Amino acid sequence: MDALPLTGRMALVTGGSGDIGSGVARALASAGADVAITYLGHSQGADATLQAIEACGRRGLLVQLDQRDPASIDACVEKLTREVGRLDILVNNAAWNIGIPFADLDRLDAHTWDRVLETNLRGPFLLARGFAPLLKASGAGHIVNIASTGGIAPASSSIAYSASKAGLIHLTRCLAVAMAPEVAVNCIAPGLVKGTRMANRLPDAVARMAQQQAVLGRAGQIDDIAGQVLAFVTSTSISGQVMAIDGGLPLAMR
Repeated sequence: MDALPLTGRMALVTGGSGDIGSGVARALASAGADVAITYLGHSQGADATLQAIEACGRRGLLVQLDQRDPASIDACVEKLTREVGRLDILVNNAAWNIGIPFADLDRLDAHTWDRVLETNLRGPFLLARGFAPLLKASGAGHIVNIASTGGIAPASSSIAYSASKAGLIHLTRCLAVAMAPEVAVNCIAPGLVKGTRMANRLPDAVARMAQQQAVLGRAGQIDDIAGQVLAFVTSTSISGQVMAIDGGLPLAMR
């Protein structure tokens, strides 16, 4: 029987306790990778993802991580370096958002702005920088950043969220240059993703509108996001690219 495509690889998925992160972690494990996941406070979700990884016969590892805290990021890098000694795949999935209408400028204060940008943009950069030696030593290093269609078009939960994801998209391109040729860096930009806690918190009218605007008449799917992660991390000639997974929103077609 042929070996699975990621046999012998080690992956780290941030925010692995959430819906998209868990789906990505499970897909990587099913493809043969050992998978570490980070979580902040949702330990129950992290435990469920860990059990799913181990059910695939792969090694799983939990790391508590606060992406806003550089010391916590350093500790995460140190733990994987000490306990595993390698990293082939980094999926920057963890993020934070808050619903503030674009026009409500007064409500988007400095504290909220900093929390969003520190989590969604600075954190992924510091993780990429911290793990760069291991990823470069891999011989087949990959980073996949999970952004948002809100980083492509001015529509999302807040201006801060859109700005953070636009920054993450361009950070992807910058890291693709900075870490070449040893590491490929790509990005996925989901729109509304069906079945996630975030999608379930939206008013029904907002969710319906997002689906109606999509040319396929449906929202993004976790399985499609996980499948695109696998496509990126098994590729040998793709870097610096952004793939929108949103059912075909015209505003995000770039």
